[in-house]
Amino acid sequence: MGESEFMVRGLGYIKNLDDIRNIPVGVSRGGRAALAGPTASMGGGSESGMDGTGGGGPEAMPPAPSGQWQPNRVFGAGTPVYLSDIAAIAVEPMMRRGVTELNGKGEVVGGIIVMRQGENALSVIEGVKKKLLEMRSGMPPDVQITTVYDRSQLINRSIETLREKLIEESIIVALVCLIFLFHLRSGLVAIFTLPTAILIAFIVMKTQGINANIMSLGGIAVAIGAMVDAAIIMIENAHKHLELDAGRKDHWQIIADASKEVGPSLFYSLLVITVSFLPIFALEAQEGRLFKPLAFTKTYSMAAAALLSVTIVPVLMGYLIRGKIPSEEKNPINRFLMRLYHPVINFVMRFKKAVIISTLVLLGVTLIPFSKIGSEFMPPLWEGNILYMPTTLPGISITKTKELLQQTDKIIRQFPEVHHVFGKAGRAGTATDPAGLDMFETTIMLKPESEWRPGMTPERLIAEMDKALQIPGVSNAWTMPIKTRIDMLTTGIRTPVGIKIAGPDLKTLEDLGKQVEAAVRTVPGTTTAYSERILGGNYVDFNIKRQAAARYGLTVGDVEDVIETAIGGMEVTNTVEGLERYPVSIRYPREMRDNIETLKRVLVPSPTGAQIPIGEIADIEIRKGPMVIRSEDTRPNVWVSVDIRNVDVGSYVKAAQQAVAQHVKLPSGYTMIWSGEFESMERAKARLLYVVPATLLIIFLIIYLNTRSLTKVAIIFLAVPFSLVGAIWFLYILGYNMSVAVWVGMIALAGLDAETGVVMLLYLDLALKEWKEKGLLTSISGLKDAIYHGALKRIRPKIMTAAAIIGGLLPIMWSHGTGADVMKRIAAPMVGGVVTSVILELLVYPAIYLLWKGWSLRKEISKPTADESDSLRTASNV
Repeated sequence: MGESEFMVRGLGYIKNLDDIRNIPVGVSRGGRAALAGPTASMGGGSESGMDGTGGGGPEAMPPAPSGQWQPNRVFGAGTPVYLSDIAAIAVEPMMRRGVTELNGKGEVVGGIIVMRQGENALSVIEGVKKKLLEMRSGMPPDVQITTVYDRSQLINRSIETLREKLIEESIIVALVCLIFLFHLRSGLVAIFTLPTAILIAFIVMKTQGINANIMSLGGIAVAIGAMVDAAIIMIENAHKHLELDAGRKDHWQIIADASKEVGPSLFYSLLVITVSFLPIFALEAQEGRLFKPLAFTKTYSMAAAALLSVTIVPVLMGYLIRGKIPSEEKNPINRFLMRLYHPVINFVMRFKKAVIISTLVLLGVTLIPFSKIGSEFMPPLWEGNILYMPTTLPGISITKTKELLQQTDKIIRQFPEVHHVFGKAGRAGTATDPAGLDMFETTIMLKPESEWRPGMTPERLIAEMDKALQIPGVSNAWTMPIKTRIDMLTTGIRTPVGIKIAGPDLKTLEDLGKQVEAAVRTVPGTTTAYSERILGGNYVDFNIKRQAAARYGLTVGDVEDVIETAIGGMEVTNTVEGLERYPVSIRYPREMRDNIETLKRVLVPSPTGAQIPIGEIADIEIRKGPMVIRSEDTRPNVWVSVDIRNVDVGSYVKAAQQAVAQHVKLPSGYTMIWSGEFESMERAKARLLYVVPATLLIIFLIIYLNTRSLTKVAIIFLAVPFSLVGAIWFLYILGYNMSVAVWVGMIALAGLDAETGVVMLLYLDLALKEWKEKGLLTSISGLKDAIYHGALKRIRPKIMTAAAIIGGLLPIMWSHGTGADVMKRIAAPMVGGVVTSVILELLVYPAIYLLWKGWSLRKEISKPTADESDSLRTASNV
């Protein structure tokens, strides 16, 4: 118009209920309203069920507001008929498939915070808390926001536990250095490597984006003792050289000679410790994500310590280790160790074969406790809270669900250890949560353990709750929130053991699931076993008679459209209210769809204008059908969930497999997989089965590059079975099961074994070299003296390094904080293994070395010299 351009808009948006009520649907020909009741409602979702088992119920259809609909109104000819004249119009919630409840007091509205992958959980939680505080200021006085689960408490507790242990470990290791070296400035050189190496590890962690958590800090915790090993050996060797050459050589030259003597072997031994953790990096899935931060931080810590030991430590030794160095004999601890070891080493070299045979017997005896150790995927990480996940039969109504959820929450809340209880049943209105109303999740937040009843433990508390919640038709399962989320994401099974049965026919699958359920119930250790009733759903089947419908000109689609509108509700439009959109649905009132007979009277309009009762063109029946169909690898599945107590997963599955094999016969085309923690355990075991041997081969090659002797490599590798003796016995005494955490400790132990073996062999070689240079190695007696000197005079660094490693791990063993359960399983084999490894190395290495070098020396002694050969040749000619 004119020089301006205008956009043409038709303003016909529905903005509120009045707009809907005033929608004209036709013009009256005169008379009264023909309808005897409301014919449509705002709503949607699924049919509530004629037996009360569905999701609707009376609350799904509230009474129409007064004056909104007048069934007896008289219409004059030509009078417009509005939607409010023929329908009840009201605002209703969408059909619910979930319920949330708090403390057994009634329903609440619940929500969850979903964190982006890779974000820092603690930072996200703190940000959420700030936003919640902002929201509270703008909410009505009678509306409260209550935090029902806060993971930051677990994170802070676990980090605090590890921080305390790191401090305790550092103090113990520092005391070990000072006590054994008996020289303050020498001790400070060794102690310097601890905070410096840890600081370097933290810098690399920050650069790589590794957060401080149980595993990342745990990697540093298990490495603290070994981090000072290289510095200890360097300092002790410098002490030896200063005692012998002080005054005869330049001070810095003595330090340089001492460092060069042990430096290469230390480098290779620390390289072995680094390489020994390759199997951890090869782990996948849950175990890989859990232990890789530990492997990274331990590797960074050891690499930093190794770097410091060959760069900064020699310089610090040159500056600080000056003046008169106290001899080893002046230290009462060293004197005691030498007096104790003196008769032992003499006995070893006198009865060397008996010592070796006794060690082999000890290795054989160790098989007895090893056969009695159970197996599990991961040790229980006590999160401080409990997740109660019962399952009931499918088809339960939302009304019964609310009643049952409130009942269980009220019972749990009565326990004095419980702070609050938040229960959830079913799912939210999203496509990402497949839970049905028969699946409950109750998060139980507990008070601090200091407020619990005397003698109460988590296991006893769960047992008491389980006893109080024995409800007919409900199968209980007890776990923890984070653990459950991880299990559900990895295997889908929320109990320690699950059985997945796959096959083509759903009825056969359900029958097999019931048989397996009955079989595993007889196995000792079973607390609950539940097989999914996949055919427990309630269905109203409309079998449309195509020929009958065709006679009225109706197609199957025409009939199904009426069924959808009458029963489920059909969304026809949306209201526009600012930035918000709300669906508008039409649906028959409840009294016209609550049983088979009323459904048969639902009218279907035909093309000719006739109204055909649906009962004439369709057969209507109530049947049982699949509530949910699980599928894996394109095959239908049924799952059997089994909760166990007081038994390890490995032993239980072995017994359960025997019971199932005896009582259940799988038809052709059906398969069974044991899942849950067992599946994860088998996956990790299979991975380690070929990665560990490959790593040992790499370690073998590294040691060979250092020693250039297959015999020496074989002797060094004997430290591994020596350490297994103590590791297995210690695990057996503590009652620990074999798990991924224990195997991580075993792998770390293998690296330490190789290091201690390299060092022990180095000391024996140095003594042998010294005796050769002095011309004393001319007989077996001289060889024994050399070995005696190499073993006895070097007992201080051997015991000192072992004491530093064990002292660095002991605080973990007596810890009871959050995260301690996992760290104890890692530390236990290392503690037990280092003890027996050092003892057996001090006993067996000298005996084997004497046999090996004695055999070589006898060959040299028996071999004639060049002059003797010429004399013998001349005499022969004469």
